Amino acid sequence: MPEELVNVRYMVDGVQAAVDFYTTHLGFQLRSSAAPAFADITRGGLRLLLSGPGSSAGRPMPDGVTPSPGGWNRIHLIVDDLATEVERLRSAGLSFRNDIVNGPGGSQILLQDPSGNFVELFQPAAR
Repeated sequence: MPEELVNVRYMVDGVQAAVDFYTTHLGFQLRSSAAPAFADITRGGLRLLLSGPGSSAGRPMPDGVTPSPGGWNRIHLIVDDLATEVERLRSAGLSFRNDIVNGPGGSQILLQDPSGNFVELFQPAAR
């Protein structure tokens, strides 16, 4: 495994739907697939591990809680033109949790994947 990759795991309801979402709309490349249990995809130095309910990562914890998708943690992707990206993704029928928020560091919006996991699209402020 290349050391320059940062690995993040997302629990997903459907591995193939998640692979299609990330590869079609956000520029990820499929690295390997054992769907419906698991797949991993990459974009630059990010390796996103997509784990379905049947994966080992989806097994219940000792206290009975089952890992599930849709928490507030998220990957953060930098884009050059946020408004254009939002328009492109909305026209593809994708869902956003909010509208573009502007702050001192830049602008951001939360895109939702098919399982409800968030992807923050961020355009840094001009310096």
